[in-house]
Amino acid sequence: MIRDLRNGHKLTAQQLAERLAQAAIVLVGERHDNPDHQALELWIMQVLADRRAQGSLLMEMLNPGQQSKVDEITAAFKSTDPANIPTALEWQDGWDWALYGPIVRYALGQPYPLLSANLSPDEICAIYSHQPTLTGTHSSAPAVRELLQAHIGDAYDHRLPEESLPGLLAVQQQRHRCMAQRLLVAPAPALLFASAYHVRKDIGVPLHLLDLGAVDGAVVLMLAEVGVHVTSAAADYVWYTGALSGKDYGG
Repeated sequence: MIRDLRNGHKLTAQQLAERLAQAAIVLVGERHDNPDHQALELWIMQVLADRRAQGSLLMEMLNPGQQSKVDEITAAFKSTDPANIPTALEWQDGWDWALYGPIVRYALGQPYPLLSANLSPDEICAIYSHQPTLTGTHSSAPAVRELLQAHIGDAYDHRLPEESLPGLLAVQQQRHRCMAQRLLVAPAPALLFASAYHVRKDIGVPLHLLDLGAVDGAVVLMLAEVGVHVTSAAADYVWYTGALSGKDYGG
């Protein structure tokens, strides 16, 4: 089931595609280990391409150190053995290639760029150790920080030592800022695939887009499992899929 959270109306897949095609920036939030979500992301890329020229695809699953690898593979994609692509990209084991491979292979064969949207491991370590000051009235609001910290605590079943929370909070907010910055310089219309947690309008990338001066913000589509409550504060549209057991933090 697909629902427009702004008015509660149900939509068909084609109606949703028409609406997404009108946006300059589309953020799609997923559960990383639900195959339905990656299959829907591939479908979204294909149906949007039928409606307008795509400018770029950004993925949380790629970090800056892999960008040159992506560019090299893109240039030689037609002559590259598909089995060699994950090795050539230095694809990270934490992202199941069986799920993301079809998305990446499709994107590599398109005329628009595939871009990294994540921080590098070194950047993450530096941010965790020395938390930088975050500027912006929307993203740095106390209520936003409280929601983020509560989410981090819940994701780890509240077993984290208290002293680790400031560093983890800083990493998540800087990750959101990084995604927003890259979206703003990416060729438009831009499409981002990331954890549902990252694209939420109340705590994630959309707030940073506003702080960075994005006039129209972004349209957020949440891919959520049946039983997960998604509100209009978090997304513009929700597409419900079958549920998996277990927790996917997606941080």
